[in-house]
Amino acid sequence: MLSDIDLSTIKVFDGHMHIIDKRFPLVENNSFLPDEFTTDSYLASIKAFNLIGGAIVSGSFQCFDQTYLLDALEKLGPTFVGVTQLPVTVTDQEIIKLNNAGVRAVRFNVKRGGSEELMYLEELAMRVYDVAKWHVELYIDSSALDQIRHRLVSLPAVSIDHLGLSSQGFSSLLWLIERGVKVKATGFGRVNFDVKQALQDIDRANPEALIFGTDRPSTRAPRPYSDEDIYIVLGALRGNAKKALYENALAFYQPPKNSD
Repeated sequence: MLSDIDLSTIKVFDGHMHIIDKRFPLVENNSFLPDEFTTDSYLASIKAFNLIGGAIVSGSFQCFDQTYLLDALEKLGPTFVGVTQLPVTVTDQEIIKLNNAGVRAVRFNVKRGGSEELMYLEELAMRVYDVAKWHVELYIDSSALDQIRHRLVSLPAVSIDHLGLSSQGFSSLLWLIERGVKVKATGFGRVNFDVKQALQDIDRANPEALIFGTDRPSTRAPRPYSDEDIYIVLGALRGNAKKALYENALAFYQPPKNSD
C-alpha cells in the first residue's frame, strides 16, 4: 500500500514554497498579512521526506522586495532557487545581480496582485530570458487562460501555479501543457476538481510538465499542504512520480549556461 511507503525515502525538489520573514517589508494584500514563516520554520516543517532543493516564490504581500529573498537564498543554500516579482523598469544589472544570487524566474501574480501588470508580460519575459535565461511563472485561474494562451506559447518558458486552480478552463491548461508549458502540482487544497484525475490528465498530455511543491505555508488556502499530498502524487503517477517530484523541476530550474 502507498501509505506504507516511508516518506524519508522519497526524493523531493520543493518546486513552490514561500518564506515570510517580518524583518523584511510586507505589504497588506486585500486586508491580508500572513503569519511569519522563516527559513527555520520551513526546514522544521519538511523533515518527513528527502528534500534535495526548492524554489522560494515571492508572494503578493512581498511585491517587489528582494531583500527577504536574497536572505532566504543565502540561508537555504545553493540547491534552492528564487522566483521573484519585478517591475518592467528593472535594469539588466539588477537581473544579473539576482541571477548570481540564485533567482531563476519572474512571477506574474494575476490572481492576487503585487506583481507587474500582465500588459508587460512579453516585454518583461523576453528581457529576463535574454539577460539571464529566466522563465515566467503565473498565478492565474485557468478560466482566464483562453484569452492569453497564444501569448504564453510565444514565450521561451512558462509555468502555471496550483494546477490552474479551477476546472473551468482546464482544457486551455492542457492545450498549453501539450505545447511545453509547465504546471505546478501544488495547492491541492485550493482547487475545485479531483486532483488525482488532473495529475493523470496532465501527465498524459506531457510527462515533463508537472512540478511538485508544498506551497508551504499555504497562505489563504482552504486546506493547507499535508504530506498526504505526496501520496496523492505517488498514487496518481506511479512510475512517473519521480518526474513530478524532482526530475522536471531540476531540468526547469537548472542554472543557465553562459549567462554571465
